[in-house]
Amino acid sequence: MARQVRTGAKKTARVLAVTSGKGGVGKTNVAANLAICLSAAGKDVILFDADLGLANLDVLLPVKIRFNLAHVIAGKRRLAEIVQPGPGGIRLVCGASGITQMADLTEVQRQRLAQEMTQLEYKADVIVIDTGAGISRNVLGFCQSADHTLVVTTTEPTSITDAYAVIKALNQGTERLKISLLTNMVENRDQAQKVYQRLAFAGERFLNCAIYDAGYVLRDNHLSQAVHQRKPVVLAFPRCPASYCFVALAQKLIRAGKKEPAGAGFFRKVINWFF
Repeated sequence: MARQVRTGAKKTARVLAVTSGKGGVGKTNVAANLAICLSAAGKDVILFDADLGLANLDVLLPVKIRFNLAHVIAGKRRLAEIVQPGPGGIRLVCGASGITQMADLTEVQRQRLAQEMTQLEYKADVIVIDTGAGISRNVLGFCQSADHTLVVTTTEPTSITDAYAVIKALNQGTERLKISLLTNMVENRDQAQKVYQRLAFAGERFLNCAIYDAGYVLRDNHLSQAVHQRKPVVLAFPRCPASYCFVALAQKLIRAGKKEPAGAGFFRKVINWFF
C-alpha cells in the first residue's frame, strides 16, 4: 500500500488511546481492527500494546511476539528491534509488563527510554494505544497523554457505569481531553444511541465535559469466528456487519483528526507521568 511521502519538517504521529472501564468489552479487538482500517485508509499505523501484564495481541493476531518493551528497558534491544510487522500493513509494539518497571529506572535509563520511544512518534501517521482496562495509574497515564481517547463500552449496566468512572477519572486533570465513546456488541443503532445519550448527558451535567459519539459495533457472530481463526474480523470477513462498523469508525476518527493538532511529545508525557 502506498504511503504518503514526508517532506520538510517532521510531523509527529496522532495518538489514539483505546480504553475501557472493565475487561470483556472487546477493547483489544476494537484497537486491532481500528488500526487495520486506518492502515487501509492510507495511514501509516503502529499498534502499541500497553495492556500491562495482560498483553494479548499475540493471541488475537497471527503474530509471534519475540521481544517487548521490557527488553528495551533492560538494554537488550533497541526499540526499533521490537517493532514488528502485523496484519493489514500495521506495525506492532508489545509493551508486556515492561512499563511497570519504570519506577525503578535510573535517570540515565529514563532518558534513554524517552529518546527511544519518542522516535516512534516520527515513524507513523497514527499510533493506536491498546491500554489496560479500569482506572489504574498506568491506564490514566496513557489516556491523558494521548491526543484522543476512545472509551469502549457495551450496553450492560456495569459496563456503562465503569465507562463513566473512566471518563470521570480522565477529567480530574487540568487539561481538557478529547474523549469519544464507542458502544460495542449492540443489536442496533438505537440501542447504541441510548447508551451514548445517557453517558453524554451525565458527562455534561456532572463532569462539565463533552463526550463525542464514535458510533457502535454491531453484535456479529463473525467476530467470534475471527477470534478463533486468530485473524482480525476486517480481514477474515471484510463484508460482515461488524467490519463495516469498524470502517465507519476509522473514517470518523480520520475526519476528527483533521480538526486536531498533531501529537506532541506523547511518550515523554507518558514517562513523566510515572515519576
